[in-house]
Amino acid sequence: MLLGLKKNGPQAIGRSRGGLTTKIHAAVDALGNPLKYLLTGGQEADITQAHALIEGLDPELVIADKGYDANHFVETIEARGAEPVIPPRSNRLTPREYDKYWYKDRNLVERFFNRIKQFRRVATRYEKLDKCFGAMIGFWLAQ
Repeated sequence: MLLGLKKNGPQAIGRSRGGLTTKIHAAVDALGNPLKYLLTGGQEADITQAHALIEGLDPELVIADKGYDANHFVETIEARGAEPVIPPRSNRLTPREYDKYWYKDRNLVERFFNRIKQFRRVATRYEKLDKCFGAMIGFWLAQ
């Protein structure tokens, strides 16, 4: 899934509306602390990394935005004994119910991204290779 495989290694860079970008997919705990993050090219959909993001975690709730609304992902969450708190997409024929009270806590993920984007080196992506960029994100998260 990594794009930009060059002679020095994968770069996880892809084209999106804003040009060449890298997407950071992240899972955070109830306090907003990062548990896991993955890098993909900018054109990758969020749902492509959903299963890998919750793999190895044992949550009671999985709170995500509409980009993660897919039957197979919701079934995976429920099979693990967790409750999916994902609003249905507008084009769903039969909208699912979700807990609007718990969905308000999704801002923890947004605040996490806001926190790491404060670091210029992460926001502008100075590193060429995805392993170096991921290491820089991990370095800032450890502080």
